[in-house]
Amino acid sequence: MNSGEDAGVRPRRIGVLVAVAAAALALDVISKVLVVALLSDRPPIGLLGGLLTLRVLRNSGAAFNIGNSMTLVFTVIAIGVVVAILRFARRLRSLPWAVTLGLLLGGALGNLADRMLRSPGPLRGHVVDWIELPHWPVFNLADSAIVCGGALAVLLASRGLQVDGTVHRDDDPQEKPSEKAPESRPAAQDQDGRDKDSPEKDGSAQNAADRRGPAGHDGPENDSVPDVKR
Repeated sequence: MNSGEDAGVRPRRIGVLVAVAAAALALDVISKVLVVALLSDRPPIGLLGGLLTLRVLRNSGAAFNIGNSMTLVFTVIAIGVVVAILRFARRLRSLPWAVTLGLLLGGALGNLADRMLRSPGPLRGHVVDWIELPHWPVFNLADSAIVCGGALAVLLASRGLQVDGTVHRDDDPQEKPSEKAPESRPAAQDQDGRDKDSPEKDGSAQNAADRRGPAGHDGPENDSVPDVKR
């Protein structure tokens, strides 16, 4: 991806992150306002044959009523999560990660707004929870966004997709320097074209030369010519 394409992709991905975060935050805030206004003085409302119950609770702890005595600590953690997500957004090039970070940011801001604005005071406010399922702690839409974003983050990380859009897999073979097999060198040859390292060829050539003799004829050379009588 060249610099021109990268300059266009990053703003679009950040736009997706902001849109998802704004939608998650808006749904959470609106739902809490309606639930507090309509259900605060009413008994729990069972829906879907008891599968879903609407019940207003004030949670001073983390998601799903965890750590009720650590309100200030969880407020500081929520602020840290928001800052970390904004820092990650600077390297954002992946659409799935834009949706994931948007869900995490919207959920964190939804509960952080309760910490800052609701009683008993800033940084110590209690979060409004109102959704109850069988055998499950009461939660809200911000908690749902955080859980969905966390699950997506684990899935994307397991598939090797990075925030910047690159893909990295741990099971990919590591690149090793290529090991070339030693090239076989041609046998050294003498000026006549024969292999110097081949004694058999040298011996056979010498035997052939002995048989031919100095005149180049086969067989032994006769030193004298027989006298012919007339």
